[in-house]
Parts: sequence; structure tokens; C-alpha cells
Amino acid sequence: MIAIAAICMFGLAGLCGTYRLLVGPDLGDRIMALDVVLISLMGAVSVDAARRQDTTYLILLVVIAIVGFTATVAASRFLENDHAS
Repeated sequence: MIAIAAICMFGLAGLCGTYRLLVGPDLGDRIMALDVVLISLMGAVSVDAARRQDTTYLILLVVIAIVGFTATVAASRFLENDHAS
């Protein structure tokens, strides 16, 4: 019961992040919203894996974390170089 409520809350956070991703006023807000969406997805997958007591999707968590971190670093470097010139 608690796991389903947690997954629903992660889903709600993901929807809020998706809204900010679509209507964000600038690129920095959209980058942060993408991080919120990815972290919400990771949280929901991890709670579901714990609820099922299955480690199949834990590799997916690692891949999402690596892709999210790489995308954030690349976008922040782009923003830094864009504002410098």
C-alpha cells in the first residue's frame, strides 16, 4: 500500500517536472525539470523493484543515472559557454 502511494507521488512529481520542461521560461529551468523527471522515474523504478523484490530493473537505474548526469553536465557547460560569449 505504501509502495503504491510512493509510486503515485513519484508519478505526480514527474508530471510536474514534465510541465516545467514543456513551458519553462529558459533553458536552465528546462534542464532542472529534466533532472526532476529522471529522478522521479528512478525513484518509481526503485520503489517498484523493492515492492516486487526483483533486481531486474536495477541496471536500468544505473543507466538512467549515468545518462541524466552526463546530460546535466553537458547542458551546464553549454549554458556556461553560451553566457560567456
